[in-house]
Amino acid sequence: MLVALALVAVLLLFGPLVALLLNIPWNRAVELVTAEEAVEAFALSLTTAMVSTTLCIVFGLPLSLWLADIMRRRPRLGDVLQLIIYAPLVLSPVVSGLALVFFWGRRGLVGGYLDDIGIRVAFTSLAVIVVQVFVALPFFVSTTVTALRGIPPQVSEAARVDGASRGQVLWRITVPLAGPGIAAGTVLGFARALSEYGATLTFAGNVAGETRTIPLLIELGLSSNDMDQALGACIMLLGIYVFVVGGIAVTTLMRQRH
Repeated sequence: MLVALALVAVLLLFGPLVALLLNIPWNRAVELVTAEEAVEAFALSLTTAMVSTTLCIVFGLPLSLWLADIMRRRPRLGDVLQLIIYAPLVLSPVVSGLALVFFWGRRGLVGGYLDDIGIRVAFTSLAVIVVQVFVALPFFVSTTVTALRGIPPQVSEAARVDGASRGQVLWRITVPLAGPGIAAGTVLGFARALSEYGATLTFAGNVAGETRTIPLLIELGLSSNDMDQALGACIMLLGIYVFVVGGIAVTTLMRQRH
């Protein structure tokens, strides 16, 4: 019985992917991925995903260190903070987009002040990055916090007893030990940023050359009945995901060896 249910689960997970692969015109793959709109969307997606992933590391690592410390000292408060920080993981993409509009939009909580000084966020490439950080940061933080909490407290305590400063303990012991988890969080965050669709469409729109990422190009191809365009964009995403899965496999091996 369990085996049968497991096979059904495998079919539900991989059946649609196999169907997609079987319907892609691989003999025209080069032609589809080198189309002008496809190259434009690919460049924008890759650039914004790399920028947003970098921001996730810059802001997410301090947040992860702080949250892991809070969860160690005050578990109940840590649980509450976790629920708040991980909220974007469970929010509908459209709800996330609306939240960003009300915060960063021209009449938003912060966007209104930015607009007064000539800085526009909504419906620009900057909006794409903002969306990607919003949805990817919880992935990075959750993975990194798990790695940090897996480090025995005795390790840092022993280093402090031996005369190491807080900074030395952090950068020479804690961060290197959590390195595989940080790497995994980076890869997962990048993948999540790259695949974002709903919140991007709501907050950034679908403007060619400015906010049209690969997922939005797929949507455009489907809505305009241009299946070649949609499948060409799918090939690009699949290629990137192969790279991402490879990255996850490498970080998993690093963890096991660690």
